[in-house]
Amino acid sequence: MDNASDPSISATEPDWSRERVAPFAWQPSRRLLAAIRRYQRWQRRLGPIGWLISRVAILQHRYWSVITGADIPINATLGGGLSIPHPNGIIIHPAATLGPNCLLFQQVTLGTGGAGSPAGAPRIGGHVDIGAGAKILGGITVGDHAKIGANAVVLHDIPAGATAVGIPARVIAADAIMTS
Repeated sequence: MDNASDPSISATEPDWSRERVAPFAWQPSRRLLAAIRRYQRWQRRLGPIGWLISRVAILQHRYWSVITGADIPINATLGGGLSIPHPNGIIIHPAATLGPNCLLFQQVTLGTGGAGSPAGAPRIGGHVDIGAGAKILGGITVGDHAKIGANAVVLHDIPAGATAVGIPARVIAADAIMTS
């Protein structure tokens, strides 16, 4: 696991090494993120080179989305240092935001709706670890250094440093807010 419980991981400064792709290595999740980052970097640039590279990045994004089985929009707001070791089934709403150094396991959904949840898309803080199968629904905020348990359904705000589990999710532990 990518230092999931390491409190020294920053909630504000991205650790880009978590996204680095090794040459010739089979790392579909990192290659998907690389395509997203490449598109976002080049689509803002004018001229034929920016246009061409952004179009190639779109094709790479489509390819790696199929390979990984993840639905992460190419224009998603993703903080640097995102780690998705098992990307299968990850769904991120285009309006959702993730802070730096987050960890998402397989089958995670960040979406809108949910009975009793506020309207809008989730805002995930820095260095938030989200377990397999967790659903975070609605316009809620998950604070920095929080942990969301596997298969939890989060419909309300989760404070910084807290651990939430269950359906619907409830906070079982609230650590002191860690500074980075």
